[in-house]
Amino acid sequence: MTIRLVAMDLDDTLLRDDCTISPRVVKAIQKAQMQGVKMTIATGRMPISTRPYAKQLGLDVPVITYHGAMIQQAVSGDILFRRPIPSALASEIVQDVGGRGNYAQIYLKDRVIAQTLNEWSEEYARIASVHIEEADLPGILAQEPEGVEKILVIGEESDLDQLVPLLNQRYGKKVHITKSKPHFLEIIEGTVNKGVALAALAERLGISRQDVMAIGDSFNDLEMIQYAGVGVAMGNARKEIKQQADIVTLTNEEDGVAEAIEQYVLLG
Repeated sequence: MTIRLVAMDLDDTLLRDDCTISPRVVKAIQKAQMQGVKMTIATGRMPISTRPYAKQLGLDVPVITYHGAMIQQAVSGDILFRRPIPSALASEIVQDVGGRGNYAQIYLKDRVIAQTLNEWSEEYARIASVHIEEADLPGILAQEPEGVEKILVIGEESDLDQLVPLLNQRYGKKVHITKSKPHFLEIIEGTVNKGVALAALAERLGISRQDVMAIGDSFNDLEMIQYAGVGVAMGNARKEIKQQADIVTLTNEEDGVAEAIEQYVLLG
């Protein structure tokens, strides 16, 4: 087995806690690329929040954003794949979630919009380095013909855990619900996830499943870790993710991505 494609989650995986990439990780990724290995990012973030890291690493492979709902060329931003939540369904979910007292924001390509800004939106804007618009969500969705890439519900983990079964019961397979962080409940179109997107990307590149490595830490990484020939969980990953991985590496603060690449990808 020779690894030819590596997909890396961003937050709490590729990025340290201060949202930077360590020099050791950068060096390992660049060395792998010099040896002909394709390196990509697979994240729940929106493209505009992903692009600076792709540029820093010099990635020349399409990147997976919105948990697999969109695949874009890393630098140019050309969209290769997009599967949004239909507007009518998104509007129903937003009103349902809001009616239960939860904060939600929607994503339209490189826009993120909330009904009312609050402390959750301020924290998200700080983490993701993006501007959040305040606007009438039902009005926006009524005018959007194609739909939205993602709905993000932010709240206390215990509240989100109570919300999940209610949403699953009401919307079933129409949407895929996952978590990227304890406080982030991510809702995307029902047929996509990071694993589906990674499989599509590998096929596009002519790379077989057993030659793919996927590295992540949270529930939204589970499908791609299960898909990959080598699934890697970070040392700081949720225990449920570690149990599903082939390998557990070091934490994001200990250069776990570099450790995995150096051990299992680099030649010589």
